Amino acid sequence: MNNLKFSPLKKLEIILEGEHQEFVTDLLDHAGVKGYTIVNNLSGKGSQGFHEGHLMFNEDAVLNMIITAVPEHLVNPIMEGFAPFFNKHSGVVFVSDIQVTRLEKFNKN
Repeated sequence: MNNLKFSPLKKLEIILEGEHQEFVTDLLDHAGVKGYTIVNNLSGKGSQGFHEGHLMFNEDAVLNMIITAVPEHLVNPIMEGFAPFFNKHSGVVFVSDIQVTRLEKFNKN
């Protein structure tokens, strides 16, 4: 463990309705994000009350979370891309400071 080097990144946790997942993945791809993780069928309570995470009628009717780690310089351009979206749709983005090993997994080739 002494040889591990930690590097700072920002973690984005994006929660929104499944029908808008492609918007987010396209935005991240165009911003140069190397990868992300998608968690489907979230449950939780927010400003609109409790949301049940089971699949109701289709994948568009559930909440999903897309998680990614990016360099700090990408946060503002990504958030600017979300601004028009959040003027019309519900959802949230959490941004936090993280430390990662294997920084090469998060940088473009």
